Amino acid sequence: MPAPARYDLRSDTVTQPSDAMRAAMAAADVGDDVYGEDPTINQLEACVAERLGKDAGLFAPSGTQSNLIGLLTHCGRGDEYIVGQAAHTYRYEGGGAAVLGGIQPQPVSMAEDGHLPLDEVRAVIKPLDVHFARSKLLCLENTHAGVPLPLDYSASARKLCDETGLGLHLDGARLFNAATAYAQTPAELAEPFDTVSVCLSKGLGAPVGSVLVGSADFINEARRWRKVLGGGMRQAGILAAAGLYAINHNIERLAVDHDHAALIAEQLRAIFGADKIRQRTNMIHLNLDEALYAELYQHMGKRGVNVARPRWVFHLGIDEAGVTAISEALTSFSPAA
Repeated sequence: MPAPARYDLRSDTVTQPSDAMRAAMAAADVGDDVYGEDPTINQLEACVAERLGKDAGLFAPSGTQSNLIGLLTHCGRGDEYIVGQAAHTYRYEGGGAAVLGGIQPQPVSMAEDGHLPLDEVRAVIKPLDVHFARSKLLCLENTHAGVPLPLDYSASARKLCDETGLGLHLDGARLFNAATAYAQTPAELAEPFDTVSVCLSKGLGAPVGSVLVGSADFINEARRWRKVLGGGMRQAGILAAAGLYAINHNIERLAVDHDHAALIAEQLRAIFGADKIRQRTNMIHLNLDEALYAELYQHMGKRGVNVARPRWVFHLGIDEAGVTAISEALTSFSPAA
């Protein structure tokens, strides 16, 4: 088998725990979390809730489960949630809300920056009528494809939800990237939302885990749904310790990933044209002809850089030496005539 690529840009989920993170995991104080007795999980849940300005948190194995727990707690069978056509909860989470919760998704158009036109949202809210699913929740995403939601949008969405009786959930898998990009606190970005799910296993570098935050009553009910979904964990403080380390040490450094992405994006624009390259936060999207991108993929792979699909994601596994290697590989790229 060929040796694995030295630098992996497929996603920020490919990060490896650092030695310090592994040491924190090995030293974690643990207990049975189903009984609420794992002190490290309790500490993580409280820490993330405080960071996001909410009352309580719930540790889940994955972002998909964390979002699904939120949807199941907000909505009952025969209810619906309104969501972007390209949103992760709609397209990339296995249809879990419909499959496991009997919750109907109502997709609407979604802009490149992740916002949903609020007039379209309002138009699809169902009247109280036995013919229709009951509209219960609006679900947004931040960041979407690396692009943060516009700063003033969430407050407008909150106003609409208050007027129409909808709940408001945020898939904030990369919320800390958005906060870094805007120089805002995570709590400021989370404030308009009833519930927020954040990932620890993307740019923050933990090996597993997400946290759902909201009111104390909501999280108490969500804890039951986590158990229903098979997410009731025992001595999982070993995993929560990694999340705590990530929260306490790896948020501030996200700006480095953004800078690295911007640097390589500028080089890509010089090669392929400014209109072909889009970069925000830690992601670069390359809008290239399929054959041309296949050439680039092969070229980079031979030089130890795994780029897979035309979305390059920077993370703590790409250090200064990695940026130099990626840049040098691009410098030597010459597409076939």
